[in-house]
Amino acid sequence: MKKYLLPVLTVVGMGLGILIGSALTQNANAQRITFRNGSWNIETSKVDRLLQLMETAYVDSLNIDSITDEAMTDLVQKLDPHSAYIPKEDLEMVNSELSGSFSGIGVQFTIQQDTIRIIAVIAGGPSEGVGVLAGDKIITVDDSLFVGKKINNEKVMRTLRGEKGTKVKLGIQRAGTAELLYYTITRGDIPVNSVDAKFIIDKSPKTKIGFVRVNKFGETTYREFITALAELKAKGATSYIVDLRENSGGYMEQAIRMANEFLDRGDLIVYAEGRAYPRYEAAANGAGRFRDVPLVVLIDDFSASASEIFSGAMQDNDRAQIVGRRSFGKGLVQQQMPFADGSAIRLTVARYYTPSGRCIQKPYTLGDQEDYQKELLERFDHGEFYSADSVHFSDTTAYYTKSGRIVRGGGGIMPDIFVGRDTTLNTPWYNRCVNLAITYQFAYRYTDAHRKQLSQYKDWKSMEQYLNRQNILREFVDFAEEKGIEPNEKEIQKSKPLMMRLLNAYIVRNILGDEGFFPLFERDDEITKKAIEIL
Repeated sequence: MKKYLLPVLTVVGMGLGILIGSALTQNANAQRITFRNGSWNIETSKVDRLLQLMETAYVDSLNIDSITDEAMTDLVQKLDPHSAYIPKEDLEMVNSELSGSFSGIGVQFTIQQDTIRIIAVIAGGPSEGVGVLAGDKIITVDDSLFVGKKINNEKVMRTLRGEKGTKVKLGIQRAGTAELLYYTITRGDIPVNSVDAKFIIDKSPKTKIGFVRVNKFGETTYREFITALAELKAKGATSYIVDLRENSGGYMEQAIRMANEFLDRGDLIVYAEGRAYPRYEAAANGAGRFRDVPLVVLIDDFSASASEIFSGAMQDNDRAQIVGRRSFGKGLVQQQMPFADGSAIRLTVARYYTPSGRCIQKPYTLGDQEDYQKELLERFDHGEFYSADSVHFSDTTAYYTKSGRIVRGGGGIMPDIFVGRDTTLNTPWYNRCVNLAITYQFAYRYTDAHRKQLSQYKDWKSMEQYLNRQNILREFVDFAEEKGIEPNEKEIQKSKPLMMRLLNAYIVRNILGDEGFFPLFERDDEITKKAIEIL
């Protein structure tokens, strides 16, 4: 069972991201498209009549809204894995994942030991303005105790987010202060960033390589992306790595605009069509500012939807080398349609195709979402995460790139250069520590205990040098043992490079954010190193 634990946890952790990312893979103007069979409208149907009868004639009183939501969910689950019914109370939160901003208090948090702990305070946000600090613990909300086993991420987000201009009172516990500190915070607009990090990753004598990591395709992704490229160019970047690993997708239009920056006029980017969805084509307009720069795109098993549109356009036009592992395989287009009660359905209305004509959607059975999600575990079990020879596509048709190279459809984007997972330094001790999130917990505790000292370092390199002088590994081993993981000295020494990389990166992130985390973490990443070698 141990060999399944890591991929199981990874799939569960990414599952929500895949659903959110897949939900809006369409052109931003798609809601204004009239289908061939006419505009979408709501008319009384057999289901509507049944619900009316239940509400008016049933022997006992019923919560008809709850029954309706359950019925809608059950109906949509009979369709493909990416169509979804979204109840009114969930719609705002789901939409905010891809919007340019949401209204809240402006903190990043984690839940440890049934307590909300603030990891970072967003610069310029409402919490920073009143004096909330990283490391603070939220004990009360509006004078009510807000700790315990019933606290989860969703409940915290529902509580801390809210309409702009509304207020929330927090009771904060701070290290070194005995009594609770109370802050009344007025909610404001909090940006939702798509670009995690941008930096020069290699400074060889002949070239500077710019690295940009994009975590989703939301409303502001293109603007953030082109700004990142411009900043790196100003620093001397002459080639680029675009990292789309674990990017579950989002708006098709944003992927199209990004791809346009690298392609020549007339190059096809993507097309989409469905039974009632008129064919839509997107081609480059020739105005891209980075059409001639060397480019590598990184993908993995969780790169889906709009990530695959961008990667497929680069691959089919022979514009970039795609490096990593086979992508998720999501080639369906959803359109969001509202209901009068504030809920909505995201219905699959078309398939999209890469320039060579391939649909990269992996096989599915209507109504069978469980097996669809398990497909990633099957890839792992077949050895695909480690070897390109284990990759199999459902579509045996040969498709051709602009230069005549053969590419395949029916199951994601196969990278031009496959880089499997390197498990050379993995041990059972290391895997247990990572799978149980002991590394993350330790990094937070260490940061909290040494925040004043760590805050003196303003860049990741100097902070890493400081951390390497400390006896962090031994502290971590003792911490893990407290959590029930027995030390094994042989395994500890074998996995030391992996563990120190992870611990240092997490601690740096707690102080410097993603702009500190990713340069440190990517330096020793095998896929990134292959991309640097190519460029």
